[in-house]
Amino acid sequence: MSTDIHLAFAHPEERAEATASADPRDRISVRDFLVEAEIGAFQTERGHTQRLMFNVVVEVRPQTGPVDDDVDRILSYDRITESITDELALGRLNLLETLAEHVAERVLASPQAMRAFVRVEKLDRGPFKLGVEIVRTRAAQPVASQIEGADLHPIVVYFDNAAIAAADFSDRLDRLEKRGAPVVICVGLPEATVPQVGVTAVQRRINLLAVEQNAWALAARDRRCLVVESRTEIDWAIRQGNTIVWAPSKLVLDAPDGPLNHAHNGPALAQWLAESLAAQALLLPWGVKLSAGSRVPVETFPA
Repeated sequence: MSTDIHLAFAHPEERAEATASADPRDRISVRDFLVEAEIGAFQTERGHTQRLMFNVVVEVRPQTGPVDDDVDRILSYDRITESITDELALGRLNLLETLAEHVAERVLASPQAMRAFVRVEKLDRGPFKLGVEIVRTRAAQPVASQIEGADLHPIVVYFDNAAIAAADFSDRLDRLEKRGAPVVICVGLPEATVPQVGVTAVQRRINLLAVEQNAWALAARDRRCLVVESRTEIDWAIRQGNTIVWAPSKLVLDAPDGPLNHAHNGPALAQWLAESLAAQALLLPWGVKLSAGSRVPVETFPA
């Protein structure tokens, strides 16, 4: 009995360890994540916020190969904190139980997550903490696509060098952002001469690095532009509604079906990314050509 009482008030990480299966799993955790939100069933809790403390532990599927220091191969801590902030952003709730349930659903939508321990506590209801803790498993959750919340379909825009250098560059960004969707900007090779070598694999890497240099040059034109390279960074930025510029080397080199043969072809890279992200549209300057058969709608704009 004393052990049961201890575990009842222990940190979720200790409970996860005590109830682990014979087949051990890795665990990640976020401790003491503090936010303010309006929540509560009582009239006295309406019209003002109160502090909530979250402690979340997630058991994840063990890696089957080397992590290689690659953020795309693990469950990001951002996935946990964003599950909390995204759920709170949807509107007011009466019950901590509902909030904890929805946070667990969002976390378990990640393919690596197997079991989630979620503790939520109110800190301002008296000289004590009031809270709830739940444990949920992936097998018991709805289909991930129903709760993912990342069905945000961005606009992917290819800027050629003329568009990058245009005097009204920031005005163009304003118009793009007014469309109400996250904006992902792609670029091609810079105007400067790119070194040429006789080894195809090496040349592809040189071309990709040159494209990335052009991406950084574009980002310098406007502070809203955030350069990203991994799929985790892209997904996070899309959920935040940021305007981002794609540095393609990592995704192109890592993807089994990556467009390596088009490392020199900015529009083809943009098309591949747009299709990978299920973009609502791919925007190109007038006169820029794509191969036939794009799986996303293509629009053009003045150069």
